[in-house]
Amino acid sequence: MNILITSAGRRVSLVRAFQKELKKVYPQAKVYASDSDPMLSAGCQVADGFFEVPRLDESLYLESLISICNDNGISQIIPTIDTELFQLANYKSNFEKNNISIIVSSIDFIEKCRDKREIHKFFESKGITVAKEYSKDNYKLPLFIKPIDGSRSVDTHLIKDQKDITEYHLNNDKLMFLEYIDHNEFDEYTCDLYYSKTNKLKCAVPRKRLEVRDGEVYKAVTKNNALVNYIKKHLKHIEGAVGCLTVQFFMHKEDNTKIVGIEINPRFGGGFPLSYLANANFPKWIIEEYKLEQTIEDKFDVWESDLLMIRYDDEVLVHGYKD
Repeated sequence: MNILITSAGRRVSLVRAFQKELKKVYPQAKVYASDSDPMLSAGCQVADGFFEVPRLDESLYLESLISICNDNGISQIIPTIDTELFQLANYKSNFEKNNISIIVSSIDFIEKCRDKREIHKFFESKGITVAKEYSKDNYKLPLFIKPIDGSRSVDTHLIKDQKDITEYHLNNDKLMFLEYIDHNEFDEYTCDLYYSKTNKLKCAVPRKRLEVRDGEVYKAVTKNNALVNYIKKHLKHIEGAVGCLTVQFFMHKEDNTKIVGIEINPRFGGGFPLSYLANANFPKWIIEEYKLEQTIEDKFDVWESDLLMIRYDDEVLVHGYKD
């Protein structure tokens, strides 16, 4: 009945949340973590045990996970980073043959999420407005540039002056020129959504982003606002979606009918601990659905609104470390 959290990195809070919820049901069960360099992973150090695995781009990565699970009584895998989602989804049947479930969405949906143009098409198919994409010879300033397959705000650029547009921006086919959504007029939200095994929305928690560091929320507050009903209306069912999705929206500060969809990450986001501490208990629901085979009822009203999270740096000490 053990669980493995892959690419654990700095996800200490996520590891501890699964430990807490799993041990309520199975007191002797363990939450393990894996990483390509587990001695330098805080998430691995707080887990009940950890495993060093090959890098994601190495051919032995997936087979090593199966061996780890078989050797350590692990029946469930929780992936945490974008780059492993497609591999795990594509290899899902091999894990299932070994009685290992991976909480990962379908390949088709993951592919949509990885391509910002495709996710814009997906939003529009659901009746959700998106930022206008400009052609590179006909755009309006200010504009926002980002990669079609990027993450963690890497290689993003806010362009306010024509002189700041370079040949790199113009000649890089992976960069999109987008309408700039003014932060003075719009608030940015990351919403944690829980989808059941049957791809139905069961919970939505908007987290208003107050401060971001290195692409991850540093200060945020939960808000039970117009976004909840908007999400219930437009995203009540997503074919292929399971477990935790993080969806980014902009909502106008004065007119909450003006909402813009930005992107979807089909995994736990770095800011999920706020939703968990607000009582949106995704780890518990995953255990109930996939281990106890229970049906999850709607959970839209179980969490605390206006809960502020202020993060700070902490230390994890490892004794006897040798590099």
